[in-house]
Amino acid sequence: MNRQRVNLLLAYTSNRLTTEDSMKIAISGLGRMGGQIAKKLHDNGHEVIAHNRSPEKVDEAKTYGATPAYTDQEVIDAFGSDQVVLWIMLPADIIDAKIDEWLTILPAGSIVIDGGNSDYRGDAARAERVRAAGSELMDIGTSGGVHGLANGFSMMVGGDASAYQAVSPALDTLAAPRGGHEHFGVTGTGHFVKMVHNAIEYGMMQSLAEGYRVLREGPYKELDLAKAGDIWQQSSVVTSWLNDLTRQALHENPNMDGISGVVAESGEARWTLETAQASGIPMPAIQASFDVRLASQQGQVDFSTKLLAAMRAKFGGHDINGIQ
Repeated sequence: MNRQRVNLLLAYTSNRLTTEDSMKIAISGLGRMGGQIAKKLHDNGHEVIAHNRSPEKVDEAKTYGATPAYTDQEVIDAFGSDQVVLWIMLPADIIDAKIDEWLTILPAGSIVIDGGNSDYRGDAARAERVRAAGSELMDIGTSGGVHGLANGFSMMVGGDASAYQAVSPALDTLAAPRGGHEHFGVTGTGHFVKMVHNAIEYGMMQSLAEGYRVLREGPYKELDLAKAGDIWQQSSVVTSWLNDLTRQALHENPNMDGISGVVAESGEARWTLETAQASGIPMPAIQASFDVRLASQQGQVDFSTKLLAAMRAKFGGHDINGIQ
């Protein structure tokens, strides 16, 4: 192990907070999930530094007691002599540029967490740039949607094992009461496991949406779809959180009125299919679900695609008539 690596690992140990169940951490990107992560950490005793590109979200975090940081430099200054732990929640298309910006001011020995849905295939290069600056990059694929604050988040972690141990107090808090976190290995593995999770999600959502469409348009007219969802949710084989959210949507809007049926694809299923193709692994179910979303964006919409959009709004807070 080279001297820089030894010094970095020593930094993790020497800069650890003495209190096992609390730590100082900055959250950059206070959107649908980042804002919940910041609040959950703060509400459970961690010292949270809140940072966002637009100031309104920082103002909001300030109201519940987080330390506001309106600029990147203010984030660094807020740590003083403590180890910088920076959790970034940003879209995949800007993560590289933003990490490079942070590297111009991050002190050596920092831990940088990419908690967004970044392409795992770029993680190794990102991590190498961070290591060259004397710090460590972790990839933490984070699931839980807009319900993580109450239910807990599911976190899939890749990167240095010592860094994982250093941030585990925060992950324990974020996982409570029904979530969890696991370390999968080298840089990229966290985002890889999360990517495949999201691709599976596409297939599960598509299957539910198609099934409810058959109930609605099949031989028995006027079936109560929400009632079907209710009974399916009572210890049937398809009992699931996705079905629970779907039946909720059907109770609220049985005919999916006011929903265009255009469904976004945010990248993860596409990357999974590309990876599978490169490995010679057929994925007919996920491919079909992906193709439906692309077709919806070209105007091929029906009751099932409207229901898909309603599901996305339920678990992720996505715009029900948007393509993001």
